[in-house]
Amino acid sequence: MARSDLWTRDQLLLALRLYLRLPFGKLHRLHPEIIELAKLIGRTPNALAMKACNFANLDPELQARGIRGLSNLSNADREIWFEFLNNAEGLAAEAEEAAERIAGVVSTDTPEFCLPTGPTVVERTVRTRRVQSFFRAAVLTTYNSTCAISGVAGAELLTASHIIPWSESVERRADPRNGLCLNALLDRAFDRGLFSLDDNLQVIVSRRLIDNVAEATLKCSLDQIEGISLSMPSRFLPDPEAIRFHRTKVFQP
Repeated sequence: MARSDLWTRDQLLLALRLYLRLPFGKLHRLHPEIIELAKLIGRTPNALAMKACNFANLDPELQARGIRGLSNLSNADREIWFEFLNNAEGLAAEAEEAAERIAGVVSTDTPEFCLPTGPTVVERTVRTRRVQSFFRAAVLTTYNSTCAISGVAGAELLTASHIIPWSESVERRADPRNGLCLNALLDRAFDRGLFSLDDNLQVIVSRRLIDNVAEATLKCSLDQIEGISLSMPSRFLPDPEAIRFHRTKVFQP
């Protein structure tokens, strides 16, 4: 007979989504978001908080800092975590669909992507929104909603920037290791290859950016970012392979 207390796939997806959206220190039974979600999925706030904390035992950056969740990991916890690592785009779309269906959460963040017209345009638009929403929340959380270069804080001013561009890799679209938290101006410059990062995660600037800023009345610190070290996130460190891709394929020296 199947155990009635086993976590369903939807519940696990929402627990992982919660883990990625909240700083580790806020994963406790008294957090309002945990209380509300627990009610919707038929679990206690304590059980949901503990389930989310379990993923810390699988998160290498947190382990390296001595931060661990509880020790009662299940095989299902491991499976959903490694599915996230290996197929972040697919899992992101499924997790956001579950959040919409069960919790009524619909993101208002609409990514600026030009999608093809045709009979599947609505489906593609919805999937794009879900994946981008998942990615944005995970990246902003891991950088504490602070630009990794300028230090500007506040979600309204920030963008979850893809290191390997969205159009270049479906597999990396929702992977927070392929993301940087940047203010909107730096995101635009990074996306256009006007600056990149070296192997030590220090900013290297394109000659074009220097020329463009030279005569500006208000330079918005764009003339000061050369050599700045990236502020490191609390988890999901930038993937060196993604950084090299950006530097060799996107950056315009």
